[in-house]
Amino acid sequence: MITSLTPERLVSSVLAVPPLCRNADFSLSEAANAKLIRHMEAGGIRTLLYGGNANFYHIALSEYEQVLSMLAQLAGPDTLVIPSVAATFGSMMDQAKIVRRQKFPTVMILPLQGAVTSKGVEEGIRKFVDAAGIPALLYLKNDGYIEVEDVARLTESGTLSGIKYAIVRDDPAKDPYLRKLCEHVDQRLIVSGLGEQPAIVHMRDFGLPGFTAGVVCVAPRLTAQMLKAIRAGDFAKAERIRALCKPLEDHRNAINPVRVLHEAVRLAGIADTGPLLPLMSNLAEADYPRVREAAMTLLGANAGNV
Repeated sequence: MITSLTPERLVSSVLAVPPLCRNADFSLSEAANAKLIRHMEAGGIRTLLYGGNANFYHIALSEYEQVLSMLAQLAGPDTLVIPSVAATFGSMMDQAKIVRRQKFPTVMILPLQGAVTSKGVEEGIRKFVDAAGIPALLYLKNDGYIEVEDVARLTESGTLSGIKYAIVRDDPAKDPYLRKLCEHVDQRLIVSGLGEQPAIVHMRDFGLPGFTAGVVCVAPRLTAQMLKAIRAGDFAKAERIRALCKPLEDHRNAINPVRVLHEAVRLAGIADTGPLLPLMSNLAEADYPRVREAAMTLLGANAGNV
């Protein structure tokens, strides 16, 4: 596992955002998680970001160190693993003590909607980073979470290792917040955080250096090729790959991004992801056929030429 980090290393690979595999009794499945990691690494993925898709929102503090230790042990020597900490301040600070004992070069702070203010978020992130002893990856998912000026102060002080930008827009090309963010923050630190669908626009029009993805867990080779194509200016090839990923992404958007990806990995035969931790639940069986079809089609495309 990689234990040091630069802005260039953060985006040297697509940032895969995988599910976390569990046994029927909710215990961690080391074998299934290893299978999923090997599948992604075989496709050229070298950055694994465990956050919402891994349901880190609901991991118990008593299990947290076990999860981090397992991920560190399973990752290949050239793979960067970025775990997450809870969205709430108290839990985040408790987890900071565990993070400090580990060798991860950064950790993502999950976003919280509602009971926050921009200044409070800035102060909370600073306190977490001081306690954890490593910079944090900021996850921007909702308007009103933190103002651009406060983000800029965090980056200028070295408090942040990067920013995952994942605020959904009807038209990703029309995004005043992202435009302002790019004007105030080093663009090398901002990663497109919404998968393959807006990645071309975010990288081409806003100058972002890379992107995160969920369906990369099914089609790592394809998504790695997409990143390479965007960087080479081959937008036609990137669009072809984006179109291949779209059916599974459409199911994720229509049903639930986490639940569909969790099941898609299992239905495609990649790894048995098992049950989702409450307060979430697995996909309804009625949705299996369409998710299986999209996942298997994408897995087949992953083995072909684009």
